[in-house]
Amino acid sequence: MIYIENNVTDPFFNFALEYYLMTEKNLNEDQVFIFWRTEPTLMIGKYQNTIEEINEIFARNHGVKVVRRITGGGTIYTDMGGWQFSFITRGQAETIDFNKYIGPVIAGLEKLDVPTEFNSRNDLVIHGKKFSGNAQCLLNGYTLHHGSLLFNTDFEQMVKCLTVDDNKIISKGIKSAKERVTNISEYLKELIDMDTFRQLMVESIMQGSKKEYRLNDDDLERIHTIAKEKFESWNWNYGESPKFNIIRTGRFDGGKMEFKMDVNKGKITDCHIYGDFFGSIDILVLCHALIGCNYERESIKKAIEQCDIKKAFYNINEEELADIIC
Repeated sequence: MIYIENNVTDPFFNFALEYYLMTEKNLNEDQVFIFWRTEPTLMIGKYQNTIEEINEIFARNHGVKVVRRITGGGTIYTDMGGWQFSFITRGQAETIDFNKYIGPVIAGLEKLDVPTEFNSRNDLVIHGKKFSGNAQCLLNGYTLHHGSLLFNTDFEQMVKCLTVDDNKIISKGIKSAKERVTNISEYLKELIDMDTFRQLMVESIMQGSKKEYRLNDDDLERIHTIAKEKFESWNWNYGESPKFNIIRTGRFDGGKMEFKMDVNKGKITDCHIYGDFFGSIDILVLCHALIGCNYERESIKKAIEQCDIKKAFYNINEEELADIIC
């Protein structure tokens, strides 16, 4: 494993760096590790409808950036009081698997006597309170796993930035947020600053290895270009938000999925899918399979089966999808 030092706090650059390492740069390494942070940012899951997830006016007025990830999962708020980590591994796993990458992070926190647990979906918790969300995707022969670490994050601003659905307690305000989420700094026996925390975590995860790659001028130029052309674009982060005449929502062990469909004369004529789920296929594959089929369960089930998605969605199966859609 090789470490890339990244002190840039622009979220568009940071996501462009991940994308660059997966699609263009070949470091001839089995795994790359990055530990980074950003200015106040709302990170939107790949499959989410941005305008339904955030308080866009508050974010704009307070300089909070909005960027869509290439991974699934839900929207998270990050600021300079938190850290992000990324593992980029050569070779695509067959399915989404968090345990392989969460383990080293838990081990690093345990060295700091932070009592950490994995909640079996994609969160790390301390005494039941979330301090880390994780997400994963498979792309171009690589597996990307990245996650957040709340260290000393501003919860008040976090709540004001988010528009959260009724399924999440955090929507009830700051008091409820503090009951549901927490900062790592509250559990440290000895107070340390942000940079010391990063140093200790990187040393632990790298297991003492000093193997490091420094981005050169050519790397930086290309990453900035990707950031501008892809991750800063309105179309990527917001896109069109079409209206549909049928909306079906389901919450599974693997997350929330929302199907927005136009149905005309008993047939699905348009379909978009949103949610905080995790998938290993392009969601358009399923959307296109549903368009044109009859809006009844058996036709929908056959369309889903033709997509061969038995392992495509984390903790969501074909029967559950058919039940929700129709």
